[in-house]
Amino acid sequence: MKMEQNQEAWRVALAGALALAVAMGIGRFAFTPLLPMMLHDGVIDLSAGGWLATANYLGYFIGALLCMALRGSATRFIRIGLAATVVLTLGMGLLQSPGLWLALRTLAGIASACTFVFASGWCLQRLAQLHAPALGGIIYCGPGLGILLTGLATSAMVSHHWKASYGWLSYALLALLLTATVWRTFAGSSSTLHAPAAPSHALPPAQIVRQTRGLTIAYALAGFGYIITATFLPVIARQALPGSRWPDLFWPLFGICVSLGAWLATRLPIHWDNRLLLAACYLLQACGILAGVASPSVFGFALGSILLGMPFTAITLFAMRDARRLRGDQARSLMGLLTATYGIGQIVGPPLATRLVQGSGSFTSSLCVAAFALVAGACLLGQMYRESRQRA
Repeated sequence: MKMEQNQEAWRVALAGALALAVAMGIGRFAFTPLLPMMLHDGVIDLSAGGWLATANYLGYFIGALLCMALRGSATRFIRIGLAATVVLTLGMGLLQSPGLWLALRTLAGIASACTFVFASGWCLQRLAQLHAPALGGIIYCGPGLGILLTGLATSAMVSHHWKASYGWLSYALLALLLTATVWRTFAGSSSTLHAPAAPSHALPPAQIVRQTRGLTIAYALAGFGYIITATFLPVIARQALPGSRWPDLFWPLFGICVSLGAWLATRLPIHWDNRLLLAACYLLQACGILAGVASPSVFGFALGSILLGMPFTAITLFAMRDARRLRGDQARSLMGLLTATYGIGQIVGPPLATRLVQGSGSFTSSLCVAAFALVAGACLLGQMYRESRQRA
């Protein structure tokens, strides 16, 4: 019985990872390595690229709000989100209209958010029921896997002078294959076993409200803090290193570190405080952003990719785990709220960056603002931890 539960836990964790690889690694972040190709093809300019990114993040915000209102089988919504990601990615390759692209990227953001929230909630609950909560970090290796695959593939496409449309079509096929792999796993419901609820009942209601508010604000700062680099890293690196082959490799390096960081998060003791872990991750990402600003070289961008990538989905794991600490098995609405506020941070980032670039000619000022937001989020989380310890 124990062996069967262990096998089922790994199946759930790996299915969650592949689902997030489709929804996040392809549905959201395939745009980042393909943006330089789209600019080279002349189908958009940098400003239009920023608005396409914003449209996706706006859709992510809308999708997160929908997750707070939708009721029904989580696995059904996961399947719908995965299928939609395949179709919408295919549309980016087949349709050559910037106006339609805005609609497609908005819908892709909605699909990404729904898949992320429902897959995270369903998989974490199943792992808790199977007494394997530590495997939750495996789920969040998925975005890094998707980023790695699309980044390496895009680098090969650039070397063979492919058009960006061929890249979109290739990623639609990849999304279809990964979706087919996990389709049967997301069936039924998670009600066959009963897991012990997270210890939120040990906290006074007023403290739960304060902790929820603080976590929500801090998570929004994380969304804003990383998104400028995550959207424009290949463009920034190409500007700083003209003619170099390295800029095409920084994004795959970021993807490797995303998966590695999520896996390392599973090795950390489960009783460590999520707020302190989040604060440490925020500070690492701030250092990663500033590394590229201080040293716009191969070393600086490589170090920045590592420091930004390692905590990326670990932040998501710790935030979702803290949501379960506060709300137990009723945490899905809070997960949706966190994802929505994260989306707000993402929406603000790209337009701010393109506006500041137009005024200054570089990304330096927008990257410094992003690093400051992450430091502020770390300070807020540290203050939350100190206050809870004093009350205890």
